[in-house]
Amino acid sequence: MPEGEPDHIDRIIEQWRRERPDLDVSSLALVGRLLRAGHLADRELARGLAGHGLQPGWFDLLAALRRAGRPYELNPTDLMAATMLSSGGITKRLDRLVEAGLVERRPDPGDRRGTLVRLTRTGRAVIDRAIETHVANEERLLRVLSSADKRRLDRLLRRLLTGLDKGRQ
Repeated sequence: MPEGEPDHIDRIIEQWRRERPDLDVSSLALVGRLLRAGHLADRELARGLAGHGLQPGWFDLLAALRRAGRPYELNPTDLMAATMLSSGGITKRLDRLVEAGLVERRPDPGDRRGTLVRLTRTGRAVIDRAIETHVANEERLLRVLSSADKRRLDRLLRRLLTGLDKGRQ
């Protein structure tokens, strides 16, 4: 879409301004665009990952294990922190990843009651191929922005996320 041409959010904002001229809906436009961009990017990135046999949500877990470095294992608590998932969400995904042969659970030698989750050889091969596809797709999605635009957007989003994270504490 050429710059300056109205988008989906512009139409929503126009309707609100017509119906409620007393409200400043500029923040609604910004947050709406952020959420819509995230949704559309998620959908597009999931398509690329499906080509590697990855279900939605699997990539983040496999990537967290791969980023951990050798021996590519974490306990479930560290995995939750690395992926921002709930314990229930982690458990379900891990069950499916184990069934798919991409991760294995094993006892934690440092904690009798603990478990470690480790990438299998197959899991490591899959995530190594998938991350290349993922990064290429992210670059493709962002090519409508100049390098300067990307740096500026990154700074602004970092500031926004810092403020949102502080608000959660």
